[in-house]
Amino acid sequence: MSSATRSGSTRKVALVGVALSDCGRVDEATPYALHAQAARRALADSGLARDVIDGIASAGLGTLAPVEVAEYLGLRPRWVDSTSVGGATWEVMAAHAADAIAAGHANAVLLVYGSTARADIKARRRTSNLSFGARGPLQFEVPYGHSLIAKYAMAARRHMHEYGTTLEQLASVAVQARTNAATNPDAMFRDPITVDEVLDGPMIADPFTKLHCCIRSDGGCAVLLVAEDYVADCASEPVWVLGAGEHVSHTTMSEWDDFTVSPATVSGRLAFERAGVTPGEIDVAEIYDAFTYMTLVTLEDLGFCEKGEGGPFVEKGRLLRDGGLPTNTDGGGLSAQHPGMRGLFLLVEAVRQLRGQAGAGQVRRADGTLPELAVASGTGGWFCSSGTVVLGR
Repeated sequence: MSSATRSGSTRKVALVGVALSDCGRVDEATPYALHAQAARRALADSGLARDVIDGIASAGLGTLAPVEVAEYLGLRPRWVDSTSVGGATWEVMAAHAADAIAAGHANAVLLVYGSTARADIKARRRTSNLSFGARGPLQFEVPYGHSLIAKYAMAARRHMHEYGTTLEQLASVAVQARTNAATNPDAMFRDPITVDEVLDGPMIADPFTKLHCCIRSDGGCAVLLVAEDYVADCASEPVWVLGAGEHVSHTTMSEWDDFTVSPATVSGRLAFERAGVTPGEIDVAEIYDAFTYMTLVTLEDLGFCEKGEGGPFVEKGRLLRDGGLPTNTDGGGLSAQHPGMRGLFLLVEAVRQLRGQAGAGQVRRADGTLPELAVASGTGGWFCSSGTVVLGR
């Protein structure tokens, strides 16, 4: 497939460098070190010199992110983005970076993330928290004690009530993610699980048992986006940004009009329209999956099935690497890694799949060729925000 421009773009934009830092159980590294490790590896993957980077996007670390990260990496960027909207952050940042590069405000933008969320808990450097804060609109919900997990659980229960979605269907999302993780050497958990094992696990927030919820890991990753002018000098095949969209919905549950509709219904529509493709043309989907319900409802809202049909859609093995819509092909946040704001990992995996660099986890089309189109869709907060990016070879 030839490269394409986003609506209104003057320069085409490509992802040319992607990499993970060490992931899983990383007890000795700092978050800054994981940022640097991922950035070095992504730059090496691109084949470009460090001095081409004139933009950086980062969130979640330091008092003045991304200023502190840029200094640590030895960069002096002339374009920065610190947008922080939870798990959707990186798809939104990718959209902003693509716009900036297309308009000539930057030439090469590095998106970089790293977190020691798991190691910090183990070392008691941090503790779990019930809420993100108690100021502003959130002050009206915090006294009732429902955690982030509980908010997702409430939404899942509403979908079950409205559409007859079953616990077994939700559990099948976790089972398929684990199956996909089995061939990923970077995945933290690779042993197979069954629907019964998901259902019989310890209850976290009804209806979510432990395996309905993402893992907690350490790790980081980086993605380098560049203007088309730089592609000829790159070491790897470019993956083009075809279209992107973003949307925010609510922060308080009382302002969420419908618990069964996520903001991906807007960000996805915008991304597909701007890319000039339809959901039916997508070969690979990388979906934010902090909980099984996130995968199911996001697939609905991106248009892969009708509203309310997510349960039957996911239960027939469609999400497997050799299924009808290979989804979270690395194992996702449910099995591979989830150090916090996982959205950047979605872009890394999508690029690797389109390049044919996913090893034993590589997706092939029915005719044996490599996938040509992928979508990465991140979700933040408790379905508060969404960013969707369509990529193509």
